Amino acid sequence: MTITHCPYCALQCAMRLERGPEGRPAVRPAPFPTNRGGLCRKGWTAAEVLTVPDRLTRPLLRKDRDSDPVETDWDTALDHVAERLMALRAVAGPDSVAVFGGGGLTNEKAYTLGKFARLALATSQIDYNGRFCMSSAAAAGNRAFGLDRGMPFPLTDVAEADVVLLAGANPAETMPPMMGHLSSPALIVIDPRRSATAEAALDRGGLHLAPRPGTDTALALGLLHAARVQGRCDEEYLAERTTGFDAAWEHAAAWWPERTERVTGVPAADIRAAADLLGRAARDHAAYILTGRGTEQHSKGTDTVSAWINLALALGLPGRRGSGYGCITGQGNGQGGREHGQKADQLPGYRHIEDPEARDHVARVWGVEPDSLPGPGRSAFELLDALGTPDGPRALLLFGSNPVVSAPDSARVRARLDSLDLLVVADFVLSETAAMADVVLPVAQWAEERGTMTNLEGRILRRERATAPPDGVRTDLEVLSSLAARLGQPADRFPTDPDTVLAELGRASAGGAADYSGVTPERLADGQALYWPVRSPEESTPRLFLDSFAHPDGRARLVPVDHRPPAEETDPDHPLVATTGRLMGHYQSGAQSRRVAELDAAEPEAYVEVHPATAARVGLADGDTARVVSRRGHTLARVRLTPTARLDTVFLPFHFAGEQSANNLTHPALDPTSRMPEFKVSAVRLEPAPPDRNGRGVPEETGAPTPGGHG
Repeated sequence: MTITHCPYCALQCAMRLERGPEGRPAVRPAPFPTNRGGLCRKGWTAAEVLTVPDRLTRPLLRKDRDSDPVETDWDTALDHVAERLMALRAVAGPDSVAVFGGGGLTNEKAYTLGKFARLALATSQIDYNGRFCMSSAAAAGNRAFGLDRGMPFPLTDVAEADVVLLAGANPAETMPPMMGHLSSPALIVIDPRRSATAEAALDRGGLHLAPRPGTDTALALGLLHAARVQGRCDEEYLAERTTGFDAAWEHAAAWWPERTERVTGVPAADIRAAADLLGRAARDHAAYILTGRGTEQHSKGTDTVSAWINLALALGLPGRRGSGYGCITGQGNGQGGREHGQKADQLPGYRHIEDPEARDHVARVWGVEPDSLPGPGRSAFELLDALGTPDGPRALLLFGSNPVVSAPDSARVRARLDSLDLLVVADFVLSETAAMADVVLPVAQWAEERGTMTNLEGRILRRERATAPPDGVRTDLEVLSSLAARLGQPADRFPTDPDTVLAELGRASAGGAADYSGVTPERLADGQALYWPVRSPEESTPRLFLDSFAHPDGRARLVPVDHRPPAEETDPDHPLVATTGRLMGHYQSGAQSRRVAELDAAEPEAYVEVHPATAARVGLADGDTARVVSRRGHTLARVRLTPTARLDTVFLPFHFAGEQSANNLTHPALDPTSRMPEFKVSAVRLEPAPPDRNGRGVPEETGAPTPGGHG
């Protein structure tokens, strides 16, 4: 029996892995503050992913574009990759090779991936899928507080609140154990859908405000306007602990509730009621504002999160016990994954790659000259969109991500991947992206290796190895070490032992914002609650900002922001707004969860939630298959009539592939600060799907893909 942590979301629920029937691992819950002994459906079935029938155990190599991949040995696969990379770099320079990581990689892997890109490949072209997750909240948090840690307080604090406002978050489905911490507070839920979390709020006397997608900034401004008119702003706190309120108020002053209603569709009376409920709890230091993907995944997501932070600061919430602002991180290591160097502009410790002191510090740890480190590269979508272009990378090494399904405008991304000279994917199954690769490297999973993760509270925890990987499977650290040696790096520069990497990560992050220098395997094994920064063997920082914020003057910044329209508007050909989100039973691109029989049986295909009147106007009934069409592509989805839906909005889950992929529709417009794509607003139309060859209008199968070449 081994105590470890779930492979899915950033709650990182604790679990026990035991030997079940037929000797296979089985999951049992374990006590831990975030899940308190509970697990969601995904957690209960997590062990099944370890033994899926199509698990890869030998490298796959495609000899040429017209051939199928065939199994080969590790030396042949790695030699092939290294030779191709060296040839490309010799002709087109180091930036002809790119690296793409993931927010599910351990801290040790994320750190090593960034080091590998900048030393073994000398490329600036590295980013990761966390750019699609909470980059807007990170950017807004940095400019408001001087530091980004998703929740700057333990999740258990939230349970003591009187009121919690959730903007664009649906934890009842995406993080069910979190709802145990939200059972006592009254909830104000901001979501275009009547989600399970919104239902819970209404059942307990809370509020659900359903704005038109793309209007969250206006709603936050309207709530600030109402709060100030009601006398709910904490003037003493604003004077002592913040700057910038007057400039921020100049914009909010124009968003009285009736004007806000005209733009958002939220009744003015509900706006005033929400401001009053939140403001009364704030007066007693018993209120929290938490944001999630729904309010962040927009081409103006950073400004929208800033608007929610401005509301929190005006009410005096951040940096106080019993109240605060926080962002609900999505991916398992979404927090740690962006702190240690796999992001285009960062070095370990949340340092900026253009900071001379940061470059000097990290270079000393790595044993190289600071000038040898490349500068910042392209952000995630910009990197994917540059692949195969005249000035872009010609090769891509991909770890822990499936962008064919998860990136916006997926047909465009597939075309860019298809244009590469070399695509190398490390994965445990043949995901939709791996199916396009020239080389697929089979790697270990979460329970087959140890490493650290950083959960949504900034708490560093340890995943333990519970079982050995199948014969022939290597860890990501082993893969990177072997490749680095073939590319001419010293044999000891890329260690394969996670504890050795953690110690080096500690040295590299020392003195940075995300300082892990006091983290040791012994402290983690003892179960100590280590919240970064951990600057010494005795330190942990569960609550940030109690004394001051991280700006030089110790004050938080209110940033003036205003509403602006989404990147595209509806028109007669595309009269509806499509928005996307998660389901309880699936995770991210579905590469894991669609392979678990129980989860797949519960939600086997894509669907579209639509109001009955909206469906009737185009001749669709419940259970029909709709063709959802945007200016970029189309999706096939089963119709679910939902009387609580907005008449102008449809919802699709994004876990499915092929013609069922919601990201066939989504817009690649980017936030100017965070470079977050516009996932949550696409102008679409609905129409009945044409029948297939059997005469039925049904979506394609979305099971495991079959191998297919770039062409």
